[in-house]
Amino acid sequence: MNTPISLFCSFFKLKSLTFGLSLISVLVVSACSKEPEEKTRTHNEPIEKAQIIESQEQRLDRILSEQSDELKARYSWRHPKETIDFFGLQPGMSVVEVLPGGGWYSQILAPYLGQEGRLIGADYSAAIWPFFDWASEEFIAKRKEWPQKWSSDVSTWAVSDAPQAIGTNLGAMGPYYDGQIDAVLFIRALHNMHKLKPEQSFYDDALALSFRLLKPGGVVGVVQHQAPADKSLAWANGSRGYMNKEQLIQDFEKAGFVKLAESKINENPADQPEDDDNVWRLPPSFYSSANDEALKQAYSDIGESNRMTLLFKKPK
Repeated sequence: MNTPISLFCSFFKLKSLTFGLSLISVLVVSACSKEPEEKTRTHNEPIEKAQIIESQEQRLDRILSEQSDELKARYSWRHPKETIDFFGLQPGMSVVEVLPGGGWYSQILAPYLGQEGRLIGADYSAAIWPFFDWASEEFIAKRKEWPQKWSSDVSTWAVSDAPQAIGTNLGAMGPYYDGQIDAVLFIRALHNMHKLKPEQSFYDDALALSFRLLKPGGVVGVVQHQAPADKSLAWANGSRGYMNKEQLIQDFEKAGFVKLAESKINENPADQPEDDDNVWRLPPSFYSSANDEALKQAYSDIGESNRMTLLFKKPK
């Protein structure tokens, strides 16, 4: 369809062929060769929406909303959003999660870290299991298979945005990772190693390894069953699941870390263990009330354990 501007252009092109190219015709022809400008939007036309970029908070909220009902049932006790925010974790980071087990936190961390991130699941050192009287030969054999299984599972937990996933154990992490990690997480993972002190060095070795792995300025996030202040250090040695907060802080400072902060987000004042209690009486384990519904209900009313939440930093 011939528009006024196209006829105008054709006229000047013809004139330039007939009479020669003048300065004015050059300018006009050049203007005619350009694409027509986009027409002015009328008031009745919708404004094209700008691409919405998902914020870090929106990303975490979305991921938490997509988890299974079984996993969500623990949110009110484990506060994953608040805990991840407190630790300062961000998409794209390299994170070591110690003792991920069945992957309760891994299922959240994997899609949150995303394709630019790296999630390393580090089981206990293989040498630790024979020191636990409950660790059968069958159990120990399965632990050898765990790293590969966990790595495979990560891809199902972050189908479209999986990070680099590496399953390993603390005893197998050589110098290759030194100075590469942004954060190391000990989420209810310290007590089993601590209870073997001073006969075995697994606990001290884990702290030293964490320091070595972290970049300068990298952090360690700890969520650990917290012993009441009136319990002795012997009672709170980890064998009951509980640890003394001040002693734990001293241990990390001795390993070279600086304490940055602590939070009350995972505290539960209703958890007041007696001298013969352990943490596994409470949900989700209910270890000591499997056949006693009334006792199980009483423990359910208490909720999950009282937990300290601490943040340490490797100095720059």
